[in-house]
Amino acid sequence: MSTEQVSLPPPSSVGWTSRVSSHPLSPLTTAEITNAVQLVQTLYPPNTSLQYKAVTLQEPNKADLVPYLQAEHQGGRKPIIERRAFVAYYIRNTDKFHEAIVNLDRQRMESNVRLGQGIHGPGDAEEILLVEKIALEDESVQAEIAKLKLPEGTAVISDPWIYGSDGVNDEERMYQCFLYMRDPSNPSNLDSNHYAFPLTISPVVDTVKSKVIRIDMLPTGSDHTVKEPEPLQVPPPNEYSAEHQDLRTDLKPLNVIQPEGASFKVTEAGETGRVIEWQKWFFRVGFNQREGMVLYDVRYDDRSVFYRMALSDMVIPYADPRHPFHKKAAFDLGDAGAGVMANNLKLGCDCLGAIHYLSAVLSTDKGEPWPMENVVCIHEQDAGIGWKHTNYRTGTASVVRSRELVVQSIITVANYEYIMAFIFNQAGEAKYEVRATGIVSTQPTDVEVPWGTIVHPGVLAAHHQHIFSLRVDPAIDGHNNLLVYEEAHAMPRSDFNPHGVGYTVSQTLVEESTGLDLNPDYNRTFKIQNPSVKNPINGQPVSYKIVAPAFQKLLADTDSFHHKRAEFADRNLYVTRYRDGELYAGGKYTNQSRGGDGVRAWAGRRDNVTDTDLVLFVQFGLQHVVRAEDFPVMPCEIISVAFKPVNFFERNPALDVPPSRQEQNRSTLAAASASEAHHQPSLEAKVGSKGEVCCSSKL
Repeated sequence: MSTEQVSLPPPSSVGWTSRVSSHPLSPLTTAEITNAVQLVQTLYPPNTSLQYKAVTLQEPNKADLVPYLQAEHQGGRKPIIERRAFVAYYIRNTDKFHEAIVNLDRQRMESNVRLGQGIHGPGDAEEILLVEKIALEDESVQAEIAKLKLPEGTAVISDPWIYGSDGVNDEERMYQCFLYMRDPSNPSNLDSNHYAFPLTISPVVDTVKSKVIRIDMLPTGSDHTVKEPEPLQVPPPNEYSAEHQDLRTDLKPLNVIQPEGASFKVTEAGETGRVIEWQKWFFRVGFNQREGMVLYDVRYDDRSVFYRMALSDMVIPYADPRHPFHKKAAFDLGDAGAGVMANNLKLGCDCLGAIHYLSAVLSTDKGEPWPMENVVCIHEQDAGIGWKHTNYRTGTASVVRSRELVVQSIITVANYEYIMAFIFNQAGEAKYEVRATGIVSTQPTDVEVPWGTIVHPGVLAAHHQHIFSLRVDPAIDGHNNLLVYEEAHAMPRSDFNPHGVGYTVSQTLVEESTGLDLNPDYNRTFKIQNPSVKNPINGQPVSYKIVAPAFQKLLADTDSFHHKRAEFADRNLYVTRYRDGELYAGGKYTNQSRGGDGVRAWAGRRDNVTDTDLVLFVQFGLQHVVRAEDFPVMPCEIISVAFKPVNFFERNPALDVPPSRQEQNRSTLAAASASEAHHQPSLEAKVGSKGEVCCSSKL
């Protein structure tokens, strides 16, 4: 990464001097955002317009923060950790992209670096609206639209996409716009599903010049051929909103009622910090522009489990090989940000039961604080039976229902929605779940093709992959951990195994940073261990295992820009040795990136990862072969990664959960029925006074 250090002014004393007491991991406050921007502005002459891409917490170095957290939990004296802000910005209407570190306690700039050619910042809300306006107001674009002979009053919509990379004249920062129209028969319906009406015109906008520099025509046949716009045969609408449906009338209400309130506790730590406690779990929740939700200092029953957890990256590469679709590979976190795309979650719709919302403060393109309400919801949910056993001899049943704590955020990325949640249960297990929904990305077509599915007359939805990377910084009873993988192998036939049914389980230590894959044939399972802490029952190291689904990894070949950029998408898991700042699996800046500064490169150092501070990047995903049922809005596809204790506890940690009882559950019979306890006949043996054994039947 090419950089240039910009000279810094002496320490400043701009308007903000009194510090609000904040935890080192709390997101920046409104005042801190304002202060950081003021200090950056002092680098330039008055009236210089800067375009801010991020004003967020610069997290403390781990070496400084770990002693702080230890002192916090042990009631000791906490070291002083200064608050810093990370600021990424452009000099507006130029390609001069900078990142700066601002020391808020000392009121000075610690660094200000201009990044090199070809490094581009993410999009922002105001920029995307401006690109839409530029595309639709361009006279040459309007002339092409006129050739379609659309009905009078038709509303044309522009969806700007990050331009992508193919190495062909793509050094400048650009957007590829895809055009649609709303239902011409009802153009005043602002919620009309415009993805049912894709157009063949695709303007390219240069963000520095703020103008359309090219208009691409989209291929609609089975090859690369394009044609001039011609009068359009308008298909019927295909709407998803309730007012356009013949709704079912036989669905009865299902209410989630917690008469005594929720079992979790939320504690405010300063203006923006939040501590969550629930069923022996303890953790802090942060929120930032790129990752959205971040969990810190995750503990169970005052034992450390994870230092930091967050979704690190995601990529959605599309299957269509034709220009310009071949560049479609959305890095939604790096290209835009899960924080800035987060929904305001409405009470009773996105979450049920006794709900607690967390709000956040991010920054606008002008560097102004941007309050974002209700971006995280916290609630409990019933997860079915947690454990059960019925003594068939007596008919006595012991049953405990499992309850989960859900920490959830939902993002909208133009057409798509992702429902993202950290989920904890009472058995010491944690899970990260993604539900993909929303509307598939569409394009016009005249024919059926093997890289997509026709979902509406003249409308193609290309197949695509969703590949996510979850960054996990473990702290299993401490920060010196190691990674092993466990496999089950059949025992060869022998005198010891004459029937050929035996099998054994073995473990292999991962000694160096690398990329690794699952192997379902051997039930390969990755485990994070602390070799210094043993389970008192069996002497095994305390561990957490990773339960991740197998998925089809990136299909683009190894010479493609997709492969170079999506450094995480070719392996199920990467393990690296911890380094401050290595947070994003696809690299820090993914917009039109070239690769080489993400997790594949970090793992390539071949660092020792044995009994040290390691980091895991766990990949999971789905191959979305589009169905007709995915349109006009797709049912949720659910994928998740779980972390389960292995020899971390001496026995089932959910034994102390109160049993499920009818007086609390208040279930009712849906229809008249009779029930009896299931009580099988059985036989038992009793030992007499003289040691004799006799049997008797029990009914």
